[in-house]
Amino acid sequence: MVNPTTNTDFTFRAQKQLGELYAALDSGTGREVQQMLASLSPQSIAQLLESSPPHIRQVLWKLIDQDVEGEVLQELPDEVQSQILSTMDTKEMVTIMEGLNADDVADILQQLPERVMAEVLSAMSESDRKRVESVLAYDEETAGGLMDTEIVSVRPNLTLDVVLRYLRRHDQLPESTDNLFVVTRKDRFIGLLPLTKLLTTDPSVTVREVMVTDVDPIPADMPDDEVARLFTKYDWVTAPVVDQHKRLLGRITIDDVVDVIREDADHSLMSLAGLDEEEDTFATVARTAPRRAIWLGVNLLTALLASWVINLFQGTIDKVVALAVLMPIVASMGGVAGSQTLTVVIRGMALGQIGKSNLGWLLSRELASGALNAILWSAVLGAITALWFGDHRIAWIIIAAMVINLITAALAGAILPVTLRAMRIDPALAGGVALTTVTDVVGFMSFLGLATLYFA
Repeated sequence: MVNPTTNTDFTFRAQKQLGELYAALDSGTGREVQQMLASLSPQSIAQLLESSPPHIRQVLWKLIDQDVEGEVLQELPDEVQSQILSTMDTKEMVTIMEGLNADDVADILQQLPERVMAEVLSAMSESDRKRVESVLAYDEETAGGLMDTEIVSVRPNLTLDVVLRYLRRHDQLPESTDNLFVVTRKDRFIGLLPLTKLLTTDPSVTVREVMVTDVDPIPADMPDDEVARLFTKYDWVTAPVVDQHKRLLGRITIDDVVDVIREDADHSLMSLAGLDEEEDTFATVARTAPRRAIWLGVNLLTALLASWVINLFQGTIDKVVALAVLMPIVASMGGVAGSQTLTVVIRGMALGQIGKSNLGWLLSRELASGALNAILWSAVLGAITALWFGDHRIAWIIIAAMVINLITAALAGAILPVTLRAMRIDPALAGGVALTTVTDVVGFMSFLGLATLYFA
């Protein structure tokens, strides 16, 4: 669990560093800024770049030590990466990517136009190009797109002493190495050799005798969110990736999985407002305004639909002014109730907990819960209405409308995410707008329709 105090201290330090950099830039002392950047880790520099307006980013980037430019670049969000890469030529891009893992290079290259990507690949050494192309062959949102091809594999018939001598020939092991991968002569994955067993077992023992075989490798075409669920479930640090013939292709490390989890969380949060998870906080007006305009247009259409429904009952509202005062309550309560169900269902779908077998039970639970809350809060609102306006007729109308809308909201909140997913539409992006439309229209229609029937 994250300590709130520690997190606050970290944020405070980052803001303090940013303030000091800005002050140094304002005073025109570029050398001082360069020294300050040199004292920071690549992750901290990336955070400072991400937290700066575009014109300051360009200045800071020029002052970063070339030896860490690649590490800084890989830590940046896609949109900020694209902005920085757009200022480089092919030679600079190749230089900056030297020493990075193949999966990190692939992530960076995917921010470039295809023509530029081809130029950068052709300028790489043959061995580097083949490693990167093996990752680029897979969709970036699959295990193959996440994997790192830098791995250490051994044969099962070797003794642990031979394996240790083999490892000592390496200058260093790949980062996050907790297991060696055991493969056949045709590179088919057959098990793992944990480093703990390698170091604590009699060196004369063979790999076959101590290797772990009850581990299922990850297929290269597995979606990245499913990979993240497996890492979370089994507390993996690394995991092997194989092709359809079980040949070992590479490995996925926990740092890449953390990025997937963070991006999925960002996606869920930003989608509520119709925004991209890679939205740059300090993007220019020219980039920000068009993106937001599209979603505002969609919301305008749904609002016009609700207003059209209200207009159908204009005559009734003119007769009974109290209806205009009360009708937003029905729509608002339905919206909140539906959002609760929608959030639970979308979360369950994201965690892989909801399927055809248990959807019926979940739907029944939400309907029952919605009905109980509808009865409770419609009774409360009915009593308030009767006391407020002194008219029991309006109280009964709003009770009936509330019950109808809250039950409808629970039903829509459960069904909409499943329906949208079946239509290949992101529920996190479209679910909120669709639900608001349903609860507004049903709320106004039921309340004003019942009133029209009663007072006509």
